[in-house]
Amino acid sequence: MSTPPAMSAPEPGPDPAAAIGPEITYAECRQCGTLIAGLDGRYSCGVCGWVNHHSEGHRLLPRPEDDTTRAAGATDANRLL
Repeated sequence: MSTPPAMSAPEPGPDPAAAIGPEITYAECRQCGTLIAGLDGRYSCGVCGWVNHHSEGHRLLPRPEDDTTRAAGATDANRLL
């Protein structure tokens, strides 16, 4: 009788939440009570202008280095030409 080969620990993969992309979330505006939608817990009310702080979001914001569409070596990728 042969024994099955030993299984190694699975390789750590990418964060599944990061692979999904941004999620639309809903909340009440803290200033006027209007139902508002945002991305990953970051909100801005179009009625009264209230905005929550970016650190209250559900995930970390991407870093500039994470932008795969940015030209290599470009330091002013957001500049209008």
